[in-house]
Amino acid sequence: MKISQMQVTTVAAPDPPLRNSWGVHEPYFVRVILKLTTDDGLVGWGEVGGGAAMARQIEAARPHILGQSPYNLEPARLTLRGNAQVFSAIEVACLDIIGKATGQRLVDLLGGQVREKVPYASYLFYKYADQERDDPWGEVMTPEAMVHEAEMFHEQWGFTTHKVKGGVLPPDEEVRTMLLLRERFPDHQLRIDPNAIWSVETSIRVAYKLKEIDLEYLEDPTADNVGMAAVSRTTHIPLSTNMCVTRFEHIPEAVRLNSVQVILGDHHGWGGVRAFVDLGKFCQTFGLGLSQHSNNHLCISMAAMTAVGAAIPNLLYASDSHYPWNTEDIIKGEMMSFQDGCQEVPSGPGLGVEIDEDKLAKLAENFQRRNRLARDDVTEMRKRDPFWLPIKPRW
Repeated sequence: MKISQMQVTTVAAPDPPLRNSWGVHEPYFVRVILKLTTDDGLVGWGEVGGGAAMARQIEAARPHILGQSPYNLEPARLTLRGNAQVFSAIEVACLDIIGKATGQRLVDLLGGQVREKVPYASYLFYKYADQERDDPWGEVMTPEAMVHEAEMFHEQWGFTTHKVKGGVLPPDEEVRTMLLLRERFPDHQLRIDPNAIWSVETSIRVAYKLKEIDLEYLEDPTADNVGMAAVSRTTHIPLSTNMCVTRFEHIPEAVRLNSVQVILGDHHGWGGVRAFVDLGKFCQTFGLGLSQHSNNHLCISMAAMTAVGAAIPNLLYASDSHYPWNTEDIIKGEMMSFQDGCQEVPSGPGLGVEIDEDKLAKLAENFQRRNRLARDDVTEMRKRDPFWLPIKPRW
């Protein structure tokens, strides 16, 4: 069995005006979709973030992929010289093929299933009302509105872990948000992630103000391992990261400084799903917790994340996922859904999801139109704050 065809498609899917420390999400998020076909007609799918530049990097791997066996993964990784994101898309597509060839699910290829359902966290964002599309959420720019958003996520999908994307309101208002969430959900797990926008001093002050509400963890309150270690020394709240520990070579410093207690891995950035399983073993060795980071993604990544979450015994923290914010996907049939805050592992071989080529073509057309549809973030921000500048502030 050899790989005989390779198709790379860049797509753009609708995204609401979600806020973060950098500004506002664009009206579309971009993904690169990889389709590999073997000489006996089996098809495997991969997905990774990024736009035209990422698509070009994957295209550059074409001479090293065509004519090769999908089982030939380690030579492919070495040929790509550590390009983790490119390899992650190729690896998932190859494992999808292998699963279909052998009748095995991706989770079986990763060592077998250790849990029936994979828990996910609601991913809560401050946001503006979407003036361009139907928007059941409305504007969420106050602590009270954020509590209502969490209620909607809980009622619709059953999430009992809630993560707030912080770094948007003044820190004391985000403290008030978390206090109100704890009052509303006394038995749920709570997290906040300001994307390292706070200074060490502000991070310590916020952690002190939140010390009584039993946060599950505080994610990347400040920058780098040194800053995180300074915060960690002052609080009992676990610190997590997907910003200062993003490669295996970062782990020794983090362990030496005790800068983080939980790593949020991402199979796209860590070098694929098999590398992510290895990350679980590292975390177990050094007594670190493990969860999954998420950017905007479609069904291919959703299925891969769920397989990873079902295969790693010590992945005990609910995983992040933007997927509930999606209104369109490339999956054949209905979009993937959450029940009681969890995803069931797809039952079909490989990834267990089928791709609708018509939907893929539609989202590819969206990408071609994307530049004409771009939201003017600077104007939108200045409507609300005339002193806002398109640079990252530091609280």
